[in-house]
Amino acid sequence: MTKLITTVNEMSNLSRKIKLQGNTIGFVPTMGALHDGHLSMMEQSAEENDVSIISIFVNPLQFGPNEDFETYPRQLEQDAEAASKVNVDYIFAPSVEEMYPDELGVTLEVGRMAKVLEGAQRPGHFEGVVTVVNKLFNIIRPDNAYFGKKDAQQLAIVEKMTRDFNHPIKIKGVDIVREEDGLAKSSRNVYLTAQERKEATYLSKSLQLAKQLYDQGERDSENIINRVTEYLNSYISGEVQEVAIYSYPDLVKQNNITGQIFISLAVNFSKARLIDNIIIRG
Repeated sequence: MTKLITTVNEMSNLSRKIKLQGNTIGFVPTMGALHDGHLSMMEQSAEENDVSIISIFVNPLQFGPNEDFETYPRQLEQDAEAASKVNVDYIFAPSVEEMYPDELGVTLEVGRMAKVLEGAQRPGHFEGVVTVVNKLFNIIRPDNAYFGKKDAQQLAIVEKMTRDFNHPIKIKGVDIVREEDGLAKSSRNVYLTAQERKEATYLSKSLQLAKQLYDQGERDSENIINRVTEYLNSYISGEVQEVAIYSYPDLVKQNNITGQIFISLAVNFSKARLIDNIIIRG
């Protein structure tokens, strides 16, 4: 039976007890509204660790002033039921006041890696991410932590933060889980209209086009970006906000492609901003 924990003290004391008993902890941080992508990470956590813990916390620090913090889907009871089916032992679901009882006097700044892609579009977003992840790591003290590759920039930044701050935690990237028609699973997909939902399938198809061009020997980033952008514009009503090619995981912009890269895109629909990517090994 999955147990719900809502206070930092109880969660911290429990994790300390688990570690003293010699058990390993797997941890999946989430903002709730769980979908199959989250559940696949939880299944892996349960398989690879003695105790599996998830967090459900909509973190205000990673939302900008005009973003969807207030309307972000919150469904704790439904999420708890889903988590229990994939052998999650504990859900840590604190309130905002519990996580941030006082105004933060010390903040973290992410360097160059947060100044591109999502970080450029959403200033302060990754500072909010690393702040809450640091707090969660210190409270739960997992051995393994699981993050989805759909948020590939976030994954790279969390890996770097973990090394820089000497967290004794192994970060595990989990492959993107997609709908049958290719759309990456996302809590924000519920914001799409019926027509936009049909159009959204072309995001993953455009990435396959990019991979096809790469496999055929194309190494000029601008050529791939232009082809992908033209393809998207011909099939979707949303605004193509960005198509970009960066090295991975160090996130250096690529003009002439070498080594491992990831090709990412962001599209604005009427009420949802969707991202997707593909990582191509050099």
